[in-house]
Amino acid sequence: MKSNVGPIDKAIRLFIALVLIVLFYTNVVTGTLGIIVLVVAAVFLLTGLISFCPLYLPFGINTAKKKK
Repeated sequence: MKSNVGPIDKAIRLFIALVLIVLFYTNVVTGTLGIIVLVVAAVFLLTGLISFCPLYLPFGINTAKKKK
């Protein structure tokens, strides 16, 4: 699995995941929408931590720095 998520993209994903988790645990979003928000946060957190996004593959997107 080759890294395709760069450092800025990674930071944005982790920040969004943190915000979504806080929104859920402060009861700003609840119910079904709350569960969806938690799932999205988990996906952002996972893809940010492992620096790989499978949705980037079909589109050929790579925000990681190229190695020389």
